[in-house]
Amino acid sequence: MFDFSTLVSQTLALVQQHQQWAVPIVFALALGESLAVLSLFIPATVLLLGIGALIEASNLDFWQIWAAAAVGAVVGDTISYGLGYYFKDGAKTIWPLSRQPEMVMKGEVFFARFGVWSIAIGRFFGPARAVVPLIAGVLAMRQIPFQLANVGSAFVWSFVMLAPGGAALKMFGL
Repeated sequence: MFDFSTLVSQTLALVQQHQQWAVPIVFALALGESLAVLSLFIPATVLLLGIGALIEASNLDFWQIWAAAAVGAVVGDTISYGLGYYFKDGAKTIWPLSRQPEMVMKGEVFFARFGVWSIAIGRFFGPARAVVPLIAGVLAMRQIPFQLANVGSAFVWSFVMLAPGGAALKMFGL
């Protein structure tokens, strides 16, 4: 049986003990968190919040880690968009989306309601984050509006994920 708490604690210990790996690990976590469907299986939110605390506690470079998270998120959403654009409606028939038609339908409704803003808003909500960029590709959203929302929201999202941990440590004098 897979134990998420062990994965989280081991990943955080790895980052703390081998700080030179912090940037690539954060990039990979943000990429996985932003890839269509894969984000449902990676506890990246918990890990990024934990790494945020390690930034302050271990004197890691916030700006490098922030940039790595943002770039990973941009790449993940871009790949998801590309998969949707390439496979069109066929993307919805691939596992695990084929077993989650209600998630796909909610993603389509969310995208129809908010348009380009769904990319930015959806990044902050797990189920939407897993499908909205894919749906944007399926529906052939124009590339420039997609990327503007993708890049802008990625930098805000990565800050929101990483900054609270460091701020909490400073606030409580830990």
